[in-house]
Amino acid sequence: MASVGVIVVLAALLTSIVPFLTQAVFDDALFGEGGPDLGLLGWLVAGMCALPILASMLNIAQNWLTSTIGNSAMADLRSELFAHLQKMELAFFTTTKTGAIQSRLANDVAGVRTVLTDTATSILQNTVTVTAAFISMVILSWELTILTLILMPLFVWLQLKVGRRRQQLARRTQESLSEMTAITEESLSVSGILLAKVFNRSKSEAERYRTANLEQTRLQVEQAMTGRLFFATVQTFFAITPAIIYLFAGFIIAGRLPGDPASLTAGTLVAFTTVQARLQMPLLQLMRVSLDVQTSLALFRRIFEYLDLEPAIVDRPSARDVSPADLQGTIEFRDVWFRYPEPRTLTGETAKDRFGDSAGAIDAESTAQEDAWALSDLSFTIEGGQLAAIVGPSGSGKTTATYLVPRFYDVDRGQVLIDGIDVRDISLSSLADCVGMVTQEPYLFHGTIRENIAYAKPGATPEEIVAAATDANIHDRIMSFPDGYDTVTGERGYRLSGGEKQRIAIARVLLKNPRILILDEATSALDNETERLVQEALERATSGRTTLAIAHRLSTIQNADVIFGLVDGRVVEQGTHAELVDDPDGLYGRLYREQFSTRRPAQDAPHPVGAVGFLRADVCL
Repeated sequence: MASVGVIVVLAALLTSIVPFLTQAVFDDALFGEGGPDLGLLGWLVAGMCALPILASMLNIAQNWLTSTIGNSAMADLRSELFAHLQKMELAFFTTTKTGAIQSRLANDVAGVRTVLTDTATSILQNTVTVTAAFISMVILSWELTILTLILMPLFVWLQLKVGRRRQQLARRTQESLSEMTAITEESLSVSGILLAKVFNRSKSEAERYRTANLEQTRLQVEQAMTGRLFFATVQTFFAITPAIIYLFAGFIIAGRLPGDPASLTAGTLVAFTTVQARLQMPLLQLMRVSLDVQTSLALFRRIFEYLDLEPAIVDRPSARDVSPADLQGTIEFRDVWFRYPEPRTLTGETAKDRFGDSAGAIDAESTAQEDAWALSDLSFTIEGGQLAAIVGPSGSGKTTATYLVPRFYDVDRGQVLIDGIDVRDISLSSLADCVGMVTQEPYLFHGTIRENIAYAKPGATPEEIVAAATDANIHDRIMSFPDGYDTVTGERGYRLSGGEKQRIAIARVLLKNPRILILDEATSALDNETERLVQEALERATSGRTTLAIAHRLSTIQNADVIFGLVDGRVVEQGTHAELVDDPDGLYGRLYREQFSTRRPAQDAPHPVGAVGFLRADVCL
């Protein structure tokens, strides 16, 4: 930036010399007292040619420097924003549209490109140019200088008003663009397309996008036209200023207006109008830059609204690292109370800005649940190496409890401990190394199977990847694909079956080799044969590890060392399968009997749902 400043000042000074050379050409070389002086004229013309060439070379160097600085600054801003978002807690992403986040990361940062690449240099360059031109004009004729700049205060006032309007429009335009990005992300994902086709909503989705697109177009046009009349007025004024200068010069020379007629030579008038013409463009650019800065302030605010958000889940100052190899894996919930935090709003953001038309319902739900605890005085212990299962009705807090172990959320009261250490006293990085998770719907990114498995351990060798896949019962299936481990999984793994995705997810967690494993209904959506393969893989995965499993299919947890029954965020019973299954009033016994009852629906009933959750089939293929 220092180099840019030096180049800008030099270029402005070189440009400012040219009008004085022009004055000398007219007054000394062409129309001097002794007649034309061709020698002096040659030197003056050579200088008038050399100075613009040198200024152009300096301008090229300046453009390279400013482009490098600006784009590097923008890259830093993008990287910092992305890295900051990676630190945000899970709750932030559950209450914010993915498309809105993508829009701020891409569109908003791209929107300030001009400010980052050109503005600082433009302000410096044009300020130096305007200052040099003003000084030159005063030296040539202070009377004509006053005439030229008499309306500048009015222009500055109008420009401030236009800038405030464009700033408002810029924010609305970016919010509209965020909405379009969100619609695109939701509707054009594999899941979104599938949903639209199943419910025949393709036309309505296209209409929703068209409506948002039309609003974006309207705002873009309004933003582009705001200030056009102002700039047209300024340009017109500067265009007619030379004619007004000639008129006033004539009145001064004729003695009709005060001033020094002798100072207004032909060379002075030509030089003055030349400087005035050079003043026009820098002044207009300064005004445009000022408007760009005011417009970009809206974008910078949107970017820094995210950067200024402090993550809710952070390391304590005294947090320490732990190693999976050093842990026994004992998990203890001690008097835990927890409720989900209210969605965080950004500066100047309303609920409707974030949630759209559903804001009212969300506000009502937040109010209704303000005093509702997801977990209430929850206490239990899982010894190191045990397989523990949590069962209970939907909404009882099973998944919520597992989210507290890796600190996706923090407890409101009580403690979650691993080997007697409060998880808040363990660094987030090392805690993540100690805890692995397999969810009901595993996430696979668009890449190869090898890349998806190695995500858990980027430096893994091919042998380690194959070993993990073999233990997960997926190696033979992978090798049956034409590209083997280089098979592309597709968006969210949609090219693979549910069982294949689940086993790849298990291979991934096996490669990670955590001390504690959380299974969140990992087999609930699989057929019997696939479930058997996944269950075998899970038995290998849980061997020698502390495992916390959530299961709706009770057949998968009958061998658990301990089973906890949860209702409304509280443990209502615990024990082994043998201890709980025959309790006529117990939660586990009731759930077990509902799932494994052999009662069949009546033959004459119109397709009733049986106790085991099947419909009477008129035909089986």
